[in-house]
Amino acid sequence: MILLTGFEPFGGEATNPSWLAARQASELLRAQGHEAVAVEIPCVFGAGLAVLDAALVEHRPDTVLCVGQAGGRERISLERVAINVDDARIPDNAGNQPIDEPVVDGGPAAYFSTLPIKACRQALVALDIPAEVSQTAGTYVCNHLFYGLMHLLADRPEVRGGFIHVPYSLEQGRSNGQPGLSIDAMAAGLVAIATTTASTTRDLRVTAGAEH
Repeated sequence: MILLTGFEPFGGEATNPSWLAARQASELLRAQGHEAVAVEIPCVFGAGLAVLDAALVEHRPDTVLCVGQAGGRERISLERVAINVDDARIPDNAGNQPIDEPVVDGGPAAYFSTLPIKACRQALVALDIPAEVSQTAGTYVCNHLFYGLMHLLADRPEVRGGFIHVPYSLEQGRSNGQPGLSIDAMAAGLVAIATTTASTTRDLRVTAGAEH
């Protein structure tokens, strides 16, 4: 079972491409014969993790792809690491704005994705979908969910999971004067990430680092 999640709109946007792409990707995966489900996550510290935890219990997935919007980025970003800090530049959808608070009290400083992020990046590039390995998922609700996911999976080593950021949709990009990507391309990218994860036991050893 493949579990995909995407966020509700936030920050004044009418839509969130992460949810649109996750929902479409789950439909494409089911059409290919895979078990897949998409769950929408509230853009709220704490509450989003509760929805994710319930989805893990209900659906018992083998792979979890959490997806979020990163307006301004040009590529689908395969996040490498989640850090144990909430530091919100803007309030979440419930008005919460934590500053320098841990995601999990007493938790480790960071968790790494257990997706084969470099193999997934190569699969996306082969489909002419712009992709990168990202070294930061921020300190907002996306990182909060990513860290919480990996904390929940720490005692489920059989489940592979991670976080993917997607750019604005094409419509959002035009409205905000920023890069955008079609929802179809995002969904196809998520399908490729899910299927590459299923077929890859050891990630590629190729460079995908950053100087800054």
